[in-house]
Amino acid sequence: MRRSVFKKSAWDTLRSCVIPIIFTAAMTGMVIFGLRQVEASSRAEGLRILEESIYRAVAKCYAVEGSYPDTIEYVESQYSVHIDRSKYAVHYEIFASNILPEITVIEL
Repeated sequence: MRRSVFKKSAWDTLRSCVIPIIFTAAMTGMVIFGLRQVEASSRAEGLRILEESIYRAVAKCYAVEGSYPDTIEYVESQYSVHIDRSKYAVHYEIFASNILPEITVIEL
């Protein structure tokens, strides 16, 4: 019976170590990129939901009371809108009681 002893070359050793490391690094990079995309999408969705809820509450106030609210604090207290001041800044500018106010929500 013939025995053959194979000696690994430096290239074979390098290839057997480097390829899995490169693959693992690429997969880790793709996962991190995906998580950042999800986080950005979540922040944008939170901003959109807050702005919609404020507009909905302002319209409800106009329908119930006959005028738009004077301040955003009134909307918060009377129409159960919660604004996380540590995350968002809300600019609420009213021109007249019968004209829809300008509402801008900005992420801090």
